This record gives sequence, structure tokens and C-alpha cells, in this order.
Amino acid sequence: MSLKLDDFSYELPEYKIAKHPPKERGNSKLLVFNKGEIQHHKFSSITEQLSKGSTLVFNNTKVIPARIILHKDTGARIEIFLLQPITPSRTHEEVMVSESICSWKCMIGNAKRWKQGTSLENKALNLKATRTGADEVTFEWKGMTFSDLLTEIGKMPLPPYIHREVEQEDKDRYQTVYSKIDGAVAAPTAGLHFTDSIINELNAKGIHSKHVTLHVSAGTFQPIKTNDIVEHPMHNEQVWIEKDTIASLLASSKTIAVGTTSMRTLESLYWYGVRLQNKKEDFYIKKEDAYEMEAIEKTIALQNVLDYMEKHQLNRIGGQTEIFIYPGYNFKMCDGLITNFHMPNSTLVLLIAAFVGESWRKIYQEALDNDYKFLSYGDSSLILP
Repeated sequence: MSLKLDDFSYELPEYKIAKHPPKERGNSKLLVFNKGEIQHHKFSSITEQLSKGSTLVFNNTKVIPARIILHKDTGARIEIFLLQPITPSRTHEEVMVSESICSWKCMIGNAKRWKQGTSLENKALNLKATRTGADEVTFEWKGMTFSDLLTEIGKMPLPPYIHREVEQEDKDRYQTVYSKIDGAVAAPTAGLHFTDSIINELNAKGIHSKHVTLHVSAGTFQPIKTNDIVEHPMHNEQVWIEKDTIASLLASSKTIAVGTTSMRTLESLYWYGVRLQNKKEDFYIKKEDAYEMEAIEKTIALQNVLDYMEKHQLNRIGGQTEIFIYPGYNFKMCDGLITNFHMPNSTLVLLIAAFVGESWRKIYQEALDNDYKFLSYGDSSLILP
């Protein structure tokens, strides 16, 4: 299949991009696309748009203050952007509670001024950062966990298209109210609209809430540079799913993903069940797997995962996914999606186009014509194909 990048472009004026969150969570606009028909609502009415018995799946990753600014003795400013942990573990949770040393794959700003093998220090925090590779930094410190260290020294990593410095409100508003597991360097922004009261209303109506974890990486902002989009090198991200969540998905009449990250996690879970069917136990979903492996029934795939967890006495399962969802993909897990509006020519627009076909253009044009705000701090949509 050959899909051309130009087919997934649209004009997004700068003034349509939200630079700040709405004054109150839940006050954003909500575009509802239901079987081809479009209606406009406030996000606070989301409970009215969903049917009893549905299961909403939230991504409970928590954004870490992943930008670290250090200075050389000469005064040169070096910015370190944490991407993925390397040691003592590739698991975010283990690295965040380490208390003396860890290393990360990083993006390094002003890298030419920082030679490999040399160190930078923050003496007030007993921190030494050594550049141990072209994109690898080892941190050594004392007296606190790495999570606490980041709280002291790190800055919230706002998306590059917001074009402003981090402000005090971002520390709270660039997190979901249900964020729990440290590890993301970008927020699962579809969830930023939810409040505790909205979630309580959903549960009171009999709409179930379940959580998965996908630690959003900086790759989510990586532009597609290949004209044939299938050739795009997809980033990988760490995922975790609880056993009781999988059991609930088996019983659910309708599954609604809250955000593209939850959708990627759910679809990856299905393909892991297919891998287990093929006697492959490692949880690593390659970008081509969803197009090359033979599909099986959803219930069989999920039961495969539950059986594996039971056999190995696991309460949760984790792995890596680089699943690439573009038009032609056959969704296995998700009946609906709550999501913001995404950049043109992005992997996320491709995912929307895969979910609703050519109607993605109708949805986006309707949002543009009705003064919706776009991207991370922008308005929301509920898509029910």
C-alpha cells in the first residue's frame, strides 16, 4: 500500500493553536461525530453522549519535568531532554525511585559545547551529569530519589508548537487529574478535559473507567518526512496493562479510548495476544506486525494474555510498542475515541483517518469553521464511527 503524505494535510492557522489551557477543565468545546453526523457541545456534557455499559480507557501516565538546564563553568547553557531510561532499568518506575545513579537516552541542546566524557554539575543538589555517549547522559546525585531530583531541577516539557516558556499553571494543567505513573515526556492530552466530578458522573451512569499506561515519548511530535508514509520510522513507547483491566475489556459491550495513546495501547494489547497465539512471549509490537500477522478473534487474543499472566502469576503485563496505525488498519479493540485535534501530516491524523476514513476531513473542517482550538491545550472530539 502506498499512502502519500500530502493526502493528510490541511491548513492550520497559528491562531487556531491553543497556547494556554481553558480557565477551567471541562469547559472546552466537544465535537461529537456519531455515524457521520456532527453535533457541537461542551465537554462537560460528555456523560450525556455515552451509553450505559461503555468502558472508558484512560492513560494514567504522568508527565515528568523532563527538561534539565545545566551550565558549564564558561556559562554555556546546556539543555538535557530526557527521552528513555537506560540504567539501572529501562522501566520508568524503577528509574524514578533510584537514589544515586541512572542513565538516560536524551536530546541535548547546545551539544557541540559539551564533549563526551565530561561532566556538568549542580552543586546545590549534589548532581553530576556526565555525557557518556552521543545521546546518553549518566546522572549521579545524593539524598533523594530521581523523581524528587526532577521536581527540584526539571521543567515541564511543553510541546514545541506552543512557543512559550513554561508557566506556573502548566505544572498542574499539563497533567490529567488521574495521572499516576511517572514516565511521560508529553501529556495524553485527550484526558486534560476530565475533572473528578465528570468522572464521578460517568461512573454514576454506569460508564466504567479503566486505566492503562503508555509513557508518551517525544516521538509523538516527530514529523513524517517520507512522502510514502508507510516508510516513516515509527517511535516505540513503553506500555503497561493491569490484569483486571483486561478482564473488564473482555466483558465490555463498548470500549472508548480516551486519547490516541490509550487506543495505541489497546490495539497493541490485542496484537500481543496474537503473538502469544504464535508462541511468541516477548511483548514488543513492531510497526509492521498489525499488517503482517494473521488476525484472530478479540476474545481469544485477550484470553491468551490472561492465560499467560495466570501462568506466570502476573497482575500486570508490560512491553514496548511501535504500532503504526494508518488508513487500511482494521481496528480490533476500540469502538470510539475521545481526542483533541492534531497537527497536519502527523501520525495522529493518520490514526484518525484510519478510524473514520475520509470523514476525518469533514471533522477537521467543521472544527476549523466553528472556532475550535487545536492541539494539546485545545478542544476535544468524541468520534463514534
